[in-house]
Amino acid sequence: MPTTRDYYEVLSLEREATSDEIKRAYRRMAMKYHPDRNPGDSEAEAKFKEAAEAYEVLSDEQKRRVYDQYGHDGLRSRTGGAGHDFSRMNVEDIFSMFNDIFGGGGGGGFGGGGRGAGRRQGVARGYDLETEVEITLADVLTGTTRDIEFTRADVCDTCTGSGAAPGSEPVVCSTCGGHGVVVQAGLGGMFRMQTTCPNCRGRGKEIKDKCPDCKGRGRQGVTRKLEVKIPAGIRAGQAVRIAGEGEPPPAEVSPDGTGVRGDLHVVVAVEPHELFERDGDHLVLEMPISFTQAALGAHLEVPTLEDKASLVVPKGTPHGKLFRVEGAGLPNLRSGKRGDLVLVTKLEVPKKLTTKQEELLRQLAEVEEAEGILPEHQGFWGKIKDFIGG
Repeated sequence: MPTTRDYYEVLSLEREATSDEIKRAYRRMAMKYHPDRNPGDSEAEAKFKEAAEAYEVLSDEQKRRVYDQYGHDGLRSRTGGAGHDFSRMNVEDIFSMFNDIFGGGGGGGFGGGGRGAGRRQGVARGYDLETEVEITLADVLTGTTRDIEFTRADVCDTCTGSGAAPGSEPVVCSTCGGHGVVVQAGLGGMFRMQTTCPNCRGRGKEIKDKCPDCKGRGRQGVTRKLEVKIPAGIRAGQAVRIAGEGEPPPAEVSPDGTGVRGDLHVVVAVEPHELFERDGDHLVLEMPISFTQAALGAHLEVPTLEDKASLVVPKGTPHGKLFRVEGAGLPNLRSGKRGDLVLVTKLEVPKKLTTKQEELLRQLAEVEEAEGILPEHQGFWGKIKDFIGG
């Protein structure tokens, strides 16, 4: 049954989300609600399938454009909806549809991977996992470490992955005859479609006496704790890859977990700073200055992430003037070279003046022969008339 919830809400995304953000959000949701982590939880399985439907639409540029403009009804009338009825699909079939985003792979320690779970060149490989850690801008400057905790599906200790209760053995699947797949005839017998066996989930064997701990899945959710090193210069959305901390190969591929584990991707989020904004390796700071400082010039101390820096504001500095403190920004992730601190002047106009300040400003106005200066005292109705042009 197709979902009626907003697809962006399902994946906890903003409507302006990029394709990479959509991919990461789906992977996070799919791993969170995977039935291996939530055995017997029908609500978790429903959310797993709901997330798959949302991802199928939002990851397709054409379908997403139609959905953004016309919603669910427009999507069904113009493109046939999400394309699959995920509520009726086997969980492993859903994984196989999108396994390109669950696999790990090379490409260095940062960013996404590429290989899917299953057998590649004769070696079984497990799924990658993803978790998130939040750091500060000061952490980006120096690098840091974080303790993380995550849950992954591991080989069940009780049955060693077979899914069968101790003392019993799986038997040949009565549905697929041990092949792991079933073939269904299409409309009018014109074509045939091969799918994963819904009874044994591709193993070729079924379990009559299920393991009491993993309920026949061969996998159990376990909690894992790690200390992760976050390098200086990392940016929001980048990830630290920890090889071999993902899941073992799926039970239907390698019941005992023999093969290559997936990887863990720790995606970094950076807390907003109260003063600085980041622009690549540079930092930007809005710097308030008074009228007298802008007009007469000033020698100021400005904050940096580490300490303070000296800045000379020349006479006649306008609002929005840019100044640069070289090397006071953030280190580059690759080279370590630091960016700059860019200061943007913000001319502040006082809302309240002392009698002496107002007197001096009026004298300045006289010297400048400025026109249209309001008198020292003006009644309320006089201000109203000026406003409406009366």
